[in-house]
Amino acid sequence: QAQLVESGGGLVQAGGSLRLSCAASIRTFSSYSMGWFRQAPGKEREFVAAISWSGANTYYVDSVKGRFTISRDNAKNTAYLQMNSLKPEDTAVYYCAADFVYGRLSLKLGDFGSWGQGTQVTVSS
Repeated sequence: QAQLVESGGGLVQAGGSLRLSCAASIRTFSSYSMGWFRQAPGKEREFVAAISWSGANTYYVDSVKGRFTISRDNAKNTAYLQMNSLKPEDTAVYYCAADFVYGRLSLKLGDFGSWGQGTQVTVSS
């Protein structure tokens, strides 16, 4: 079990950038993929990006391709989401999550077994 803590959210104008961090406060030797999801008020939580434990494989939802970059620093047990060219429709609470099944890079919300508390991202027009 890992405790995940997101940070880096805030208020930014359209076209601006933010960098989100997701730190595992309990370090472990377990291999797992990391993902980012987001949820706007009144809407369902949606997948944004995922990265394998080694960082060799990544996946992005079409709406953020070319704008967002997911990465990780395993020495710090931290995942990142660099968000550029932000749009008002990116406004949401962003959550990081961990998938503990070895060898799997999943895009399904139900496959992620541990979640952070979320960090608010607000993009003004």
